[in-house]
Amino acid sequence: MSIELQAGTVSAVGLPRLNRALRPSTKAPVRIVHLGLGAFHRSHQAWYTHQSGDAAGWGIAAFTGRRPDAALALAEQDGLYTVVERGDAGDSFVTVSSIVEAVDGADLQRLAALVAAPATAVITLTITEAAYRLRADGSLDTAAADVAADLALLASGDGHPTTPLGRLVLALAARRAAGTGPLAVVCCDNLSNNGTVAHNAVMGMAGEWDAGLAAWIEANTSFVSTSVDRITPRTTGADLDAVEAACGYRDNSPVVAEPFHNWVLSGDFPAGRPRWEDAGAVFVADIEPYENRKLWLLNGAHSLLAYAGQLRGHSTVAQALTDPLCRDAVERFWDAAEANLPGPDLDIPGYRAALIERFSNARIAHHLAQIAMDGSTKLRMRAVPVLLAERGRGRSGAAAALMIAAWMDFSAAAAELHDPLAEDIAAANTRSAAGRTRAMLELLSPDLVDPAAAGGGPVVELIESLRGTFSGPAVPE
Repeated sequence: MSIELQAGTVSAVGLPRLNRALRPSTKAPVRIVHLGLGAFHRSHQAWYTHQSGDAAGWGIAAFTGRRPDAALALAEQDGLYTVVERGDAGDSFVTVSSIVEAVDGADLQRLAALVAAPATAVITLTITEAAYRLRADGSLDTAAADVAADLALLASGDGHPTTPLGRLVLALAARRAAGTGPLAVVCCDNLSNNGTVAHNAVMGMAGEWDAGLAAWIEANTSFVSTSVDRITPRTTGADLDAVEAACGYRDNSPVVAEPFHNWVLSGDFPAGRPRWEDAGAVFVADIEPYENRKLWLLNGAHSLLAYAGQLRGHSTVAQALTDPLCRDAVERFWDAAEANLPGPDLDIPGYRAALIERFSNARIAHHLAQIAMDGSTKLRMRAVPVLLAERGRGRSGAAAALMIAAWMDFSAAAAELHDPLAEDIAAANTRSAAGRTRAMLELLSPDLVDPAAAGGGPVVELIESLRGTFSGPAVPE
């Protein structure tokens, strides 16, 4: 049950730590294993599970990725944490209890034991788009250093893989050995057809290690596709103070999120699932239109604002949206995306209007630097499909090409680039003029430099003509 608290004023001196003795709640049995414990998982999938009508039967064991910090902090609080829903009218506070174990991702013994357990029915993933390590053709990039290292560790028989894929495959091998039957893997990362992406990545890793395991996974694992949506900025010290003042306890792991939330799922759950629909989740037969609406309109606009906005001197989404040059670029990109989104059921005009309202919420400090990470992976889903669709219809695709041009300009100007292809991007930026742009486009998709795929000709010249559009900061009013 949700604990709703209204904001008040209390002294932080001597406040108790949030835990299950302070906020009594029984720990549900672990039936969901999550990889990628972070703020978004806690504001979204864990929140949905907490809000489901049968939450008492569905506990989550959440494993961290690269570092154990989030697990250590949550463990101090018996897995409890606060979701701060921040809207224009004020804040509301919900204590969430669905995470019953918070575990260091490096604890592979515990991960294998939980995935192999008969009660476990669902594995959810928020491991970031870049972690799936797929080539442009959709196959696992076995040459990637971390993938190759994990494959060597798996082959050795006594190694500890370090990537989410390697760890998941090792855990699925334990389930196969235990004979505990089928389950669902639910990808919650921002990727088009993300269930297929997760399937290809896991099968690629398993197939390289053990063909028998790959066959077992194919027969016993359902890969569910989802579209996830809830803006969740980084938590600040001020947010911790706000929780203390409103709730009367100390919480080292609160999450701030917008009031809006959305979850669309498509796929089978052979061992059952929580009643997520009680919290508003929607189950559909064909998820692609919903995925594309979200990836292109919301995430695409975010990426465009991330690169154009920072080039113009802005730091948050709300700030960038007030810049006429950035706002016009977003609207023109939305026009292009909408022209390639089928069906009235998607209510694109209403969705666009809601996005403007959400993006304009200045109380949600959604930082552009956070959104800008892993651009080479994100733009493959957010800009490239719209650009190619527009070219295929005989149009220039300039609105989508402008996002790619802004990414290129940002990548060349950034003091530090957080991207899985950072070295390749740096090498491309040492070239001159069109050679530089061509090299960058090849990193995104070979289709962008293929005359046949690019609708009658490569887009190098188009991108070159758009570079520099956002150079120079915005002029203050």
